[in-house]
Amino acid sequence: MRKRAIIISPGIYAYGAAVIAGILERCPVGDDIDVTLSKSLHFEGKFDYIFLSLSSTLHLLELGDSMQDLKRKCKDGGLVVVGGPVSQCPEFVFRYLDCDAVVIGEGEIPVERMKQGCEIAEIDGIAYKENGEIVINPPKQLPDIEHRTLPKIPKDISKQDIRGANVYIETHRGCKFNCAFCQVSEFFGHGIRSRSIDNIVEEVKEFKKAGVKKIAISGGTSSLYYEFRDLLETVSSIIGKNNLSAPDIRVDTVNDETLNAIREYTMGWVFLGMESGSDRMLKRMRKGIRVEDITAAREAAKERGVKVAGSFIVGYPGESEEDYEATKELVEDLYLDDCFISIAEPIPGTELAEEVIEGKEENPMFVKSKKIRNLSVAEERALDLMLTSYVAREKPLFLSDELYEKTLNEVRKQGEDIRKVTQMISGGLGYVCNCGSL
Repeated sequence: MRKRAIIISPGIYAYGAAVIAGILERCPVGDDIDVTLSKSLHFEGKFDYIFLSLSSTLHLLELGDSMQDLKRKCKDGGLVVVGGPVSQCPEFVFRYLDCDAVVIGEGEIPVERMKQGCEIAEIDGIAYKENGEIVINPPKQLPDIEHRTLPKIPKDISKQDIRGANVYIETHRGCKFNCAFCQVSEFFGHGIRSRSIDNIVEEVKEFKKAGVKKIAISGGTSSLYYEFRDLLETVSSIIGKNNLSAPDIRVDTVNDETLNAIREYTMGWVFLGMESGSDRMLKRMRKGIRVEDITAAREAAKERGVKVAGSFIVGYPGESEEDYEATKELVEDLYLDDCFISIAEPIPGTELAEEVIEGKEENPMFVKSKKIRNLSVAEERALDLMLTSYVAREKPLFLSDELYEKTLNEVRKQGEDIRKVTQMISGGLGYVCNCGSL
């Protein structure tokens, strides 16, 4: 009898989940498996494998009550397996979810071995429980990401919208940088492993057949792909320049060739990780850039007619009022085309998470604002910087009461989520919030 597997990525069709579904369905080795790719926990029938591809730490809280129902939907001897970015810390996953196994890091090798019928204990890159104790089999990095099956493409993928794209296609893995708040190099390593353009083109054509119009290329930092210009030119010829974006680029990888390629072969936007207007905080974040690099990248893009969105992080542990004011001043000076503001989130497995747990620096997320009632200092700064960014841009927004309330609610939601994550990674201990009714 054919086996059945379902891969669930809550809320969206995550690219990584589609890749795993493709391996289970198309890889020629092992059992024949009927595969379902879903973004919902609500499904009918029983399965041999239920894979949860989780991108958010909060998924662990949200799914806790669903685990019993998921286990009931497993056939006798079936497995509930957790993977995705949250799986870097398997002990953390087991603390919140009663699953059978956790895939550590890249999922291709472990999932192929499962398809071959190997026992969990024999598979590299798997954590499991034995006699109540967690056993961790260290992962092996995939030698290359070239020779794999196509991802499974859901029929309604064209209806998906992730930051303006129907899908983000992985062009390479790895990052040679060491940002303290980022998980990419921890997950994929520091070496860059690129797919061939032919391999990517085959995938792009399949997505286009499925109705996908808007594609973004991804891999952490888009321009680290080894043939970046050729890649953009080729993919653009298939789907059209106005349907292609290469959004996530580091400030210190901006150069004439990169900007010209983006202008000629994409919709003409870049999304630069600027993070802070304080050199002291950039150093704390291990970003590897200085404020002068940010301004230079912005000017270079402007000269070549490339629109720039910038991302900034506020509320980082140890951030002083002077550091924040420097960031605000930079946002006012840059006149960006768009701006994304986030409060520092301690993602498990990152240096930032370790720093937050140790609590050596005052965390603005847990200090009461003296300016705005029922907000923390981190939330106050996020709100102020968002409002500043609305008017300090090429096309200013009208700051209506409605926009203010929407922004305030967004900040409160960010703050609520990050407090939950902080309490989760600290085991609920060591944090006393002095923010009154927060």
